[in-house]
Amino acid sequence: MTAENAILDVVIHTEFGAITVVLDSEHAPVTVANFLRYVNGGLYEHGRFHRTVTMDNQPDNNVRIEVIQAGINPDRDGEKFPPIPMERTNVTGLRHTDGAISMARGQPDSAQSDFFICIGDQPSLDFGGDRNADGQGFAAFGHVTAGMDVVRQIQAAPREAQKLTPAIKILSIRAGEG
Repeated sequence: MTAENAILDVVIHTEFGAITVVLDSEHAPVTVANFLRYVNGGLYEHGRFHRTVTMDNQPDNNVRIEVIQAGINPDRDGEKFPPIPMERTNVTGLRHTDGAISMARGQPDSAQSDFFICIGDQPSLDFGGDRNADGQGFAAFGHVTAGMDVVRQIQAAPREAQKLTPAIKILSIRAGEG
């Protein structure tokens, strides 16, 4: 892997503004390739940021986090790719720091298309962290380089519990725009 293709800029255009992320395919090649399949396939077009997790809307969690979560266009849900193996942070060296982009999941090796962006450092989402009982963490695969103001604006948008009401539209996601 050359340095030229190990790092790739992706711009997420939302109705609130643009978020630029750098994907690290050198350290998280499986996760980046999966994300880019959705980007290049246009499945995030008309997708949405649908979830906001803040310090005050996690009544059932002892370990609090702050993230916003997005997914593909709901009309294309049947086009999801199979789940991918999880690239754990203890292997990749990537961490859930402020602005990290990571794959959402239920069980290990179950991530498909939903991703989240961290607001503030979230070490409980790394391997060995205590946010999930399995201790496996989540697969960070890059970080925001511009647009954290947009991320924070999405996090502060109207919500019911953790559901954004209404969801914040993703207008497009384009690789190589940064």
